[in-house]
Amino acid sequence: MKTITINIPDTVDFDDKEALMAIASRLYEKGKLSLGQAAELVGLSKRAFIEILGTYGVSVFNYPSSDLDRDVENAKSHNL
Repeated sequence: MKTITINIPDTVDFDDKEALMAIASRLYEKGKLSLGQAAELVGLSKRAFIEILGTYGVSVFNYPSSDLDRDVENAKSHNL
């Protein structure tokens, strides 16, 4: 695992947990981390991570609309 050191001015009210959550949520949103990896990075269960994602403006449903379209078409072809 990589270690990153970030210097944040003392005037910024931002603790370690909040910084990790911001980084993990963004990496999850960009598809760089899976849900499980992002939750692990922050030290949360998947469920807890999911519950907090919305406060960071990140959707749990994190896959391209083209995948959704393909899934819908696949379901239609199977009469689901």
